[in-house]
Amino acid sequence: MLSSFPTFLPFMLFAFVASITPGPTNILVLSNSARYGLAATLPIIFGACASAALIVLLVGTGAGSTLVAVPGVQTAMQWIGVTWLSYLAWQIFMAPAAPLTAQRAEARLGLVGAASLQLINPKTWMMALAVVSVFAGGGERRMLHVAWLSLTFFLISLPCLGVWALLGAGSTRWLRTVRSFQLFNRCMAALLLISAGLSVLV
Repeated sequence: MLSSFPTFLPFMLFAFVASITPGPTNILVLSNSARYGLAATLPIIFGACASAALIVLLVGTGAGSTLVAVPGVQTAMQWIGVTWLSYLAWQIFMAPAAPLTAQRAEARLGLVGAASLQLINPKTWMMALAVVSVFAGGGERRMLHVAWLSLTFFLISLPCLGVWALLGAGSTRWLRTVRSFQLFNRCMAALLLISAGLSVLV
């Protein structure tokens, strides 16, 4: 396979770096894991990874090319995403510093919420466009390569976000007091708000 798909290994490195580095999704996974536990964060991880992989597939098949080519649509998606992230940051900031068992289940982001956040994130679409342009190549095997890129991105991003979930779950050892949990919530809210702002400025 590698002989007919020489860009596959470089893409694996790209997918790892793109998935493991801090961003809004990583921060949400970390925060939710600390607040609700590791098991409750698994749907968020799966939803975010599946949605990003689907976008790579859509762009690779040409279905998403028109969308990422329209500046007005990109801008609208960007501001919808920033607004949603800001709302989530506010929820985290105002969350009560209570034990995990007392946290409200309905406050979790969930699978659909995480997937939707990726779908309205123009940077995810632009990343998918770059992935397809750089790594898919051309020729008769192009669609097969796109399918491999989509599947590989999904499989690599899962454990990467899982690492962030483990960090969040492990942080509960130090979040024994109401004050420490409140400080954690506010730090996560601030980081999420900053990452939302940077998505507009960068």
